[in-house]
Amino acid sequence: MTIKSLSTKAHRRIKRIAILTALASLPFAAQPFEDFRQSHAFLLNASPSLPNWAFWLDKHMPIKRGGLIFFEPRPSTILSAQFGSSPQLFGKYVLGMPGDIVTHKGKDVLINGKFVARTKSETRLGLKLTKGPAGAIPDGCYYAGSAHKDGFDSRYADIGFVCGAQILGSGRAIL
Repeated sequence: MTIKSLSTKAHRRIKRIAILTALASLPFAAQPFEDFRQSHAFLLNASPSLPNWAFWLDKHMPIKRGGLIFFEPRPSTILSAQFGSSPQLFGKYVLGMPGDIVTHKGKDVLINGKFVARTKSETRLGLKLTKGPAGAIPDGCYYAGSAHKDGFDSRYADIGFVCGAQILGSGRAIL
């Protein structure tokens, strides 16, 4: 046997061991990717209420004032009329945190005495809108909104405070 044939056999053996090791470790490597996929999402915005069109959702990112929150609104007649019968994922800014005080002065909405939004009496389709909740924001709930004049958010009763199981997570604008 020559030195060249020994190195070829050794090379094939090392290559075979490397392939078998990679195949055997594949299930262990896939779990972190699956965990990441379960807790993150890339979202596209179809609404003019937020200025960005692409967002990154992270189900484990803490919810902070001024940050983005993604949630599923409760079903309502107005929601179905405006957006269709399929549930829509909403993304809004966190304007109020648990314990903050929401008040209404005419059409203005204030949180802790600071102006955050103005309400309208009807939707673009002419459906009657009812003002959202007032008072202290409960634990585990948030006041979600945007600066857009037609934003459908916590300023209206059909959305109200965004709480618990409705919340999918927090995120950030990426585009």
